[in-house]
Amino acid sequence: MSVAEIKQAVQRLPPAELAEISAFVADCEAHTWEHQIDADFADDGRLRSVLDEVRNDLRAGRLEQMP
Repeated sequence: MSVAEIKQAVQRLPPAELAEISAFVADCEAHTWEHQIDADFADDGRLRSVLDEVRNDLRAGRLEQMP
């Protein structure tokens, strides 16, 4: 099934089913986002150095609580 066919099918859904599919898509997006964040901050992730720097700053007392 193509994206165009899916879009057409979604447009024909009654409101309750549209809400159900919307919640499903939102859940899929959230899962994908969480997976990406986990990967980015993993030991070999692209943002791991940022996390390590923040942790070091916290330990050294170089960061303050925000008001």
